[in-house]
Amino acid sequence: MQRITSATAAPLFDIAAARRMEQAATAALAPHTLMQRAGLAVARLAMATAPHARTIWVACGPGNNGGDGFEAAAQLQRRGFATVITRIGDESRLPADARASLQSARAAGVQFSEVPPEHPDLAIDALLGIGATRPPGGAMIDWLQRMHTARSPVLSVDTPSGLNAETGTLSTDFLAGPPSRTDGPRRLCLSLLTLKPGLFTAQGRDAAGDVWFDDLGVAAGNEAPMARLLGTSPSPSRWQSSHKGSYGDVAVIGGAPGMAGAALLAASAALCAGAGRVFVALLDTNIAPLDLVQPELMFRRRETLDLGAMAVVCGCGGGSAVHKVLPHVLEAAHALVLDADALNAIAGDSVLQRLLKARSETGRSTVLTPHPLEAARLLGSATRDVQSDRLGAANRLAERYRAVVVLKGSGTVIANVGATPVINTSGNARLATAGTGDVLAGMVGAALAAGRPARAAACEAVWRHGDLADRWPAHVPLTASALARGLPATP
Repeated sequence: MQRITSATAAPLFDIAAARRMEQAATAALAPHTLMQRAGLAVARLAMATAPHARTIWVACGPGNNGGDGFEAAAQLQRRGFATVITRIGDESRLPADARASLQSARAAGVQFSEVPPEHPDLAIDALLGIGATRPPGGAMIDWLQRMHTARSPVLSVDTPSGLNAETGTLSTDFLAGPPSRTDGPRRLCLSLLTLKPGLFTAQGRDAAGDVWFDDLGVAAGNEAPMARLLGTSPSPSRWQSSHKGSYGDVAVIGGAPGMAGAALLAASAALCAGAGRVFVALLDTNIAPLDLVQPELMFRRRETLDLGAMAVVCGCGGGSAVHKVLPHVLEAAHALVLDADALNAIAGDSVLQRLLKARSETGRSTVLTPHPLEAARLLGSATRDVQSDRLGAANRLAERYRAVVVLKGSGTVIANVGATPVINTSGNARLATAGTGDVLAGMVGAALAAGRPARAAACEAVWRHGDLADRWPAHVPLTASALARGLPATP
């Protein structure tokens, strides 16, 4: 059994692949073996989570997910834990393995009840698995609400009930965010046989909580993953004999009147992420050509910059003014990061779209860094459509614009044509503050300037950006300016 962290690199499989693996394993093993392994894995994690539990509640559904719950309850009862099962569904319609596990639970002396115990020390959600096609209702929704509004930990079997295992969307809104109580339940999920993409993006990260994985002794074989977890992506080490020219130049173009701060944040991040030199071309020409906090930043007029020899970050704080500079930027920049208002301008201009797509034909690197609303504009869709299938949206953007796409959000997705998309799990909700996206754009620019390929540059920057937030001291406010410098502000 393995705990999944932001450093874990692993394949993620869709429902069809998981089903094929399950069928192959079931055919190769003795009857009931796979469910017995699953139940034992759930019981082991339950005992580790609540080793002194007096009462464990297992809510079982009408399919094999419920069967895993029956088996886990039997294992727990045999090990001296008082276990109570509530179940939904007609026993005669249970799959054969689930029916066998139900009998095991009865033989072990597990208590069956029509209503959940009043104050369980651990609740196990074995109601709906990856095959569920309908939202929970009736007693099922009542039980889920009880679980997720109590103080005791909640352990979901395979996926939280109501979560789409591929997209991370939920049919139960009360699971979409953290508990309303500060002392609310710890959430855990034990993914069985395969890891599912939906656990790591959209609403899945909040619903699942801490994710654990047990492959039940079954290899993936020739199954192709739907996506991958990014895992650790540290910066390459530097040679002692290197110099500032070894790490390239970044040009930041943005900062329309009233929005210069966004461009300066991107520039500061590029500098602190290791760029050799950083030039700033503000669209607001009334700004003094010096940053007194970071005098290393060099201010220039845009027309004096040789964009063909630089990594260009364009759009941060660009406002409507960025539109008129984009044709030149798209045609001249050797490596390019497009963010914020640059993306909005491209979304509404077919000429800019053609120039963007033409970049890939000449081998020039482009990274797009949209948040969900910007992604929706680029796709001509609604934000809810993007969020309902983040992997699909990122793939469509990459295909349409022939670029590496960083679809920001919970479980940032990185996609490009011809490669399996990756999901990043570093980072947390403290990044939900103004300017952190500008910081990410600058970090991508620094990686491009150092000569990294566009996909590698995006992966490196996204992971580092999130990892900084994960290591941020709890008592120190996380601001974009401090994040750009790579260090927490002075307490």
